[in-house]
Amino acid sequence: MSTELTSPPQPPELIRGSLIPALPDDLAVHCIALLPRAAHPSLALVSRAFHALLCRHPEPLLAARRALRLSDAHILLSLRPPSSASLLFFLLLPHPGWPPLPLPSPPVPVSPSSSVATDGRRLFLVGGSVAGVPSASLQILDPRARSWSIGPRLSSTREFAAAVAHSGVLFVAGGCVPSSPFWAEVLDLSTPNAKWKTVASPVHLREKWMHGCALLAGKVLAVADRGGLAYDPAAPHAEAWAPVSPVLDMGWKGRAAVVEGILYSYDYLGQVKGYDPDTDSWSTVEGLERELPRFLCGATLANVGGLLYLIWEGKWKGKGKGKGKEELRSMVVIEWAGIEVTRAEEGRIRGKVASRDTVLFPDVPRGSTITHCIALDL
Repeated sequence: MSTELTSPPQPPELIRGSLIPALPDDLAVHCIALLPRAAHPSLALVSRAFHALLCRHPEPLLAARRALRLSDAHILLSLRPPSSASLLFFLLLPHPGWPPLPLPSPPVPVSPSSSVATDGRRLFLVGGSVAGVPSASLQILDPRARSWSIGPRLSSTREFAAAVAHSGVLFVAGGCVPSSPFWAEVLDLSTPNAKWKTVASPVHLREKWMHGCALLAGKVLAVADRGGLAYDPAAPHAEAWAPVSPVLDMGWKGRAAVVEGILYSYDYLGQVKGYDPDTDSWSTVEGLERELPRFLCGATLANVGGLLYLIWEGKWKGKGKGKGKEELRSMVVIEWAGIEVTRAEEGRIRGKVASRDTVLFPDVPRGSTITHCIALDL
């Protein structure tokens, strides 16, 4: 019996033989893979070959890091151009100075009404619509290989569904008529050729469109136009479903993220608030007033390596003349801030901006908006 050894993809011709003199390409990539991702923005300035490997053709580097079992938290962002319903996907390294890495578009060009979930290394794009027609597609992105695959079709077409990956399964609820027998279903992510299985749910708790979902204390939480629901997959069937707390429902405004057992949301008054399930109360995150703009357009949140990241649509503040100025004005600008959050006495929460950056998207039409934002490890 023989074993076949596999090696990571070879760098493209633009890179080969020019990374580190006197070292073979595969060994040079291996050495670079051992360095922390935070050092890569500086390394990309060393030479054209380094820039090509780190910013344009990262597949060999990502494959080497996977073989070495190294990973860093990344932000996966999708933007919707103003003249198109299809989404553009990018990877952001949450360190200042790192340019966005474009990802291929999904094979089914679904709209922003799709939902996203991650198991930490893959992105699941659930439902959405194509040319105004709701879709039952499940599309899976492997960011390391920069490739999409088609998963098992959902049992029902869905838009604005709640989607969460946890404990080896992908859970989806809503996004279809509440009377659908497939209103909630799960997919076993560890079993090849698995099919969707229906999850029984009480009809009186069902809503059509879900505008926010998160996994908190082992429970799937989702909010809709009116109220919200909590699903505990570990509880007996008769106790698995329940309405969310009215306090949680009133304070949760759309996109949210969970960091160390606290659910954070950005409200319409320009405040970051945290919900503590133990006390059933919201607290404004203190200390951010002087470090962040008053109102953030299109703001969304993500847990990136244990930090609370706030990502929003910014404006270019640089100076330029003539043609260069017009080019800058046509750019999409995304800003982010990494926030260290700590609990203080009497249930208070304090935040401190640990890092912040402005990212330019030169090839994305001006007016594009953030649709999805989620963290994963690469």
